[in-house]
Amino acid sequence: MVENESDIYTGIHGRRLLEFVYRGRRRVVEPYAYGADAGGHPILRAYQASGESDSGVPAWKLFRFEEIAELNILEDTFEGPRAGYMRNDPAMTKVYCEL
Repeated sequence: MVENESDIYTGIHGRRLLEFVYRGRRRVVEPYAYGADAGGHPILRAYQASGESDSGVPAWKLFRFEEIAELNILEDTFEGPRAGYMRNDPAMTKVYCEL
């Protein structure tokens, strides 16, 4: 589990790619929004650009914060916003940080 949410904020504000392990698979994502779902669980809305996934890559995805491990902020940046991005993500009842 990630211990410091500030890395998520740094990635979003700096438009920097994040690399992490999620459900046993390494992923590289463009982070766009961080908030809470209806159950109060912190979630990250991101575009998975590369890595492993059951549902396919690239794609828009939601990641539960407590399941993210080995988070690294990469030097690579992304232009954003990518097509399909919506501010005030409807999956989030509360938005803490967004692009």
